[in-house]
Amino acid sequence: MRQYKFHDNIYELVYDDNCFDLDLISEYVTEYFISFDYIFGDFSGDKVRLKGFYDNHHKQVKKYNNIDFLEKYKKNYCNYGAKTFLLKKVQKKEL
Repeated sequence: MRQYKFHDNIYELVYDDNCFDLDLISEYVTEYFISFDYIFGDFSGDKVRLKGFYDNHHKQVKKYNNIDFLEKYKKNYCNYGAKTFLLKKVQKKEL
C-alpha cells in the first residue's frame, strides 16, 4: 500500500478510483483532519471534497462520522459515479 504524510501523520491509501492526486490533496488536507482516523475524498467535476471519519472505538465518533457510515454517505451525499479515495491513518503525530 502507498503511504503519505500529512501534518506529521502517516496515511495509507486504502482504495482509489484512479483519482488520487497527491499535489492536489495536499492543498486540502488541513490540520482539521489531524484527529480523524480516515480521510475520504470524492471528486465532483474538477473539485475535490474531503470528509473525516473515525473508527468505531474512537471517543469522538458519532453516527455521521463513523467509518461504518461511509457507504451510506457515498450513496446519499456523493454524485453518482463520482471518483473516490480513502486514506487511513496508520501512524499518529506524537505530541
